[in-house]
Amino acid sequence: MSNPQAPKSDPSLRPTSISVLVVAGLAAAALGWLLISFSYGSLPDLPWSPVIVLVVLAIAEALLAQNTSARIQRKPGTMRVDPLAVARYVALAKASSLVGAISTGFSAGLVIYLAMESTQAAHDDLPKAVGSLVAALALVGAALWLERACRVPEKPDAKDEDDSDRPSGRR
Repeated sequence: MSNPQAPKSDPSLRPTSISVLVVAGLAAAALGWLLISFSYGSLPDLPWSPVIVLVVLAIAEALLAQNTSARIQRKPGTMRVDPLAVARYVALAKASSLVGAISTGFSAGLVIYLAMESTQAAHDDLPKAVGSLVAALALVGAALWLERACRVPEKPDAKDEDDSDRPSGRR
């Protein structure tokens, strides 16, 4: 037996909170800064592989966002979209935006530290860290775009359209 006084839960997903992404990025930036500052001399050179992976993910999600948006809006020449696929895309977008924010913060911490370091090794690693930062920002943007593309467009309320032609009772 349910309680009529109990608040009703809303099972819908909420859009990704920008503040959560910013906090995750700042925490990762601090972690990146601390990690590199305590162990920079003993670390190997930074690889290009994270940059490549982040760029590929960003491109894939941007293409998916463009395709999904056209299909949800039922543009001519597009097939209908499977609702379960859209739910999966939203889950992918939410996870990717958080991973992108953490990668952005971590890369920002590395870039700041490496930019302030005067060694040749730091200057050699700086382009890779900047590449990671740019690629992670691109992933966040693509993920937020994919999340937005998965929204169902609002239909104009038929009642509101009918009421707009009628004069109101107020003067």
